[in-house]
Amino acid sequence: MTTPLRKDAARNRELIVAAARGLVDDGTPLQLNDVARRVGVGVGTVYRHFPTTEALLETVAAPSLEALAAYGKEALANTDPWHGFETFLMRTLEAQVTDPSLAPVTAAASDALARTTELKGLLRSTGAALLDNARSAGAVRPDVEEGDLAPLLCGIAHAVDVRGPAPAERVDTARRYLATLLGGLRAASPPDVTREECTAAGGQFKSVPYGGDTCALPDGTSQGID
Repeated sequence: MTTPLRKDAARNRELIVAAARGLVDDGTPLQLNDVARRVGVGVGTVYRHFPTTEALLETVAAPSLEALAAYGKEALANTDPWHGFETFLMRTLEAQVTDPSLAPVTAAASDALARTTELKGLLRSTGAALLDNARSAGAVRPDVEEGDLAPLLCGIAHAVDVRGPAPAERVDTARRYLATLLGGLRAASPPDVTREECTAAGGQFKSVPYGGDTCALPDGTSQGID
């Protein structure tokens, strides 16, 4: 059982994490001495809370990882396998291009915190399950493998960096690039149906970002709306 921190210690911890968040967002390499100076405490205080830079960085990234895990749970519950897969990839990419703490934490071969290892494993298994669901439904090309997902998303994030849009435009740029990628991952679509045919088949209308409307059929497949 974890012993609750005293109020002053808890406040110091919050200030340390906030200072580290600011440094990471500014693109400044994270150093515990710099964090201590920014907070106005001795470096020993920082070390008592975070014995390594990696532990502090993982704590900074934790809210984004936790949010992605929650999005993954929602995506797995989605009755449309393609939509669940697409939405999870979109959320993951949005986090990558808006939170600079994620790339080094997710790429690290080892972790300082047990929760980080747990979350990274959960995200990998979620992505694999969503891909498997979409592939089983015939929505994704059969030659797409689990190991392809992380490199493809990292490639898009790098492309966004190379293009260098303004911070406010990074997410929109990433979404456009992902829509292009998803077009290549998606299995050949069956012929479009009319709205009347979709309704008669028991389907539901779904709006796809940058891709128009689709008819989500009861068997888990989707067709375009003519």
